[in-house]
Amino acid sequence: MGARMSTPAPAIPSRETTQAKLDRRARAAARHTANQSYCIAERIEEAVARHGERDCLRYGDERLSYAALNRRVNQAAHALHGLGLRCGDVVALCIENRPAFFYAWLALAKVGAVAAFLNTNVGGRALAHALETTGARRVIVGEECLALFDGVDAPPLWCWPDAERPDAEGRRARCEVDLEAAAVAAAVTDPPPAWRAGLLAERPAIYIFTSGTTGLPKAALISHARWLMTGDVMQVTMDIGSDDCFYTFLPLYHGAASLSAAATAFAGGASLALRRKFSRREFWSDVRRHGATICQYVGEICRFLLASPAADDDAVHPLRKMVGAGLAPEVWELWVRRFGAMDIYEGWGSTEANTNTLNLDNRVGSCGRVPFWDKTNLRLVRWDADSGTHPRGADGFLQLAAVDEPGEAIGMIIDLPGVVAGRFEGYTSAEATEKKILRNAFRAGDAWWSSGDLLRCDADGYCWFVDRIGDTYRWKSENVSTTEVADLLGDFPGLDAITVYGVAVPGHEGRAGMAALVFAPGECFDGAAFHALAAQRLPRYARPLFLRLSPAADMTGNYKLRKVDLQRQGWDAAQIADPLYVIDEAAGRYVPLTPQAVARALGE
Repeated sequence: MGARMSTPAPAIPSRETTQAKLDRRARAAARHTANQSYCIAERIEEAVARHGERDCLRYGDERLSYAALNRRVNQAAHALHGLGLRCGDVVALCIENRPAFFYAWLALAKVGAVAAFLNTNVGGRALAHALETTGARRVIVGEECLALFDGVDAPPLWCWPDAERPDAEGRRARCEVDLEAAAVAAAVTDPPPAWRAGLLAERPAIYIFTSGTTGLPKAALISHARWLMTGDVMQVTMDIGSDDCFYTFLPLYHGAASLSAAATAFAGGASLALRRKFSRREFWSDVRRHGATICQYVGEICRFLLASPAADDDAVHPLRKMVGAGLAPEVWELWVRRFGAMDIYEGWGSTEANTNTLNLDNRVGSCGRVPFWDKTNLRLVRWDADSGTHPRGADGFLQLAAVDEPGEAIGMIIDLPGVVAGRFEGYTSAEATEKKILRNAFRAGDAWWSSGDLLRCDADGYCWFVDRIGDTYRWKSENVSTTEVADLLGDFPGLDAITVYGVAVPGHEGRAGMAALVFAPGECFDGAAFHALAAQRLPRYARPLFLRLSPAADMTGNYKLRKVDLQRQGWDAAQIADPLYVIDEAAGRYVPLTPQAVARALGE
């Protein structure tokens, strides 16, 4: 849609070279079957046998070896079993990124119970919804999260105290059990496998909530096999070993940290350096102090770090690999230019996805490659933004997107005895699960998982994220990708975060573009300079018509930008206290929003 800054692209590897890497991942995934009895508890105990005295968790100045962690987990498991917890029970878990999260979570796995991970930033109606959705019988809650349960009709609370953040309001009195105290008095031996008798790897191990960027989150089912497969696949992908350390600041209640980083660490004997929450100021000092070699990212985190003042030692650190999603090409190039070359595994997928892509070739901006379509269950199908439907051919079936044509990514649901890869495990809600399934897509009776994401694939097989369906809007008879606009404007000097969305304009078809801008402390908005960048990189129809200068970005707990409230408020100055601007093409700048300025921008 516009010009991008670029560096000379490295030679593109052959399709066979990339496929060989993908085949290695497939072989790792095939190690696990749906009907095996080897589950998360067995993986933990195997890791202890292999890596016993090596660091598993690093938290501040605290170090726990695999063996030491296992003893704490065993104590918690014995305590939970003594409190009546049994295989198959569902228990909600609400603890911030600290070792206690692992004590409680892995103890539940050793009992054979299902852990429902709760967002540690959410209370009220959303928390009540999460508890109801999962059907949790008990809640293991960190003392630091007790305030979230004020006024919420919750199951009995079992508290894990927090010496760093004790509750000063006496909320611990509401809790039925001090779980840490019960664990300290319990045995350190591995619980008997009989506690998990009959448990198969296809059964749910964890409920992980979706990000909730567009509404109330859904609880996705994650089986034991899925967790094990994720760890084994990513271990061979990134060649993770016992000398590696994941810097883990993304919340453990979300899939990126618990499903990817944690599973991979246990598969390879690596360590996890935990931080409660992301800190721009402490990021690099933490990386150096813990010897972190791998970091999981989301694109906005990288923007934040690039907005920090440059330092002489920016490229002096042990970080060598990054894995995540949302890294715009401009940010990617700025990142390696400033912080040094490293392997970046940009991917596409979701917590509940039955298919995914991952950039194995370090191709700047791509979220993965499909060398040969007959070797994947992924397809890109045409999507009509005007009608909000998939066009069907004369035969009544979906149509594949052409080269470089944005299409919805869908995954063929594979439902074969014993096979885990390609399954769509769905959500706790059967209704929500069914809504994500496309039936009779390419032949009568088939079923495909619908991602709701638009991707495009180029002539070399590389995939590029375009936008979420519903985020792409139409203006001046043209489709506009909010993601691409944000990527092309996101490296504006001093900009901390940018959220692009479409807003209704009375008397005009479609939606006009609007961007919420957050600037780093001490930086000021320059309406002429921002217009110059937009004019250089974007066609006129794609330039944001309205701007909103916000003091902070509206983000989920997993650092994904939310648009719900921004879209609802639109450009209505009556309900927005933030400064508002509108484009003035004749003046070559963005000017303060007034009725007269809006009329000029709309050509009225």
